[in-house]
Amino acid sequence: MAMNANFLVKVTDAKLTDVQKALQEAGITIRSIIEVHKEETEAAAK
Repeated sequence: MAMNANFLVKVTDAKLTDVQKALQEAGITIRSIIEVHKEETEAAAK
């Protein structure tokens, strides 16, 4: 039986499409991806 699950994934220096592509290549079916929050880190500001 299929089961739906929700996960929160935090990434650094990755685009939404990169995350989607990596999950699909791992054989994971994606129902939706929602960007919840985006912030600039100190390393990115330099």
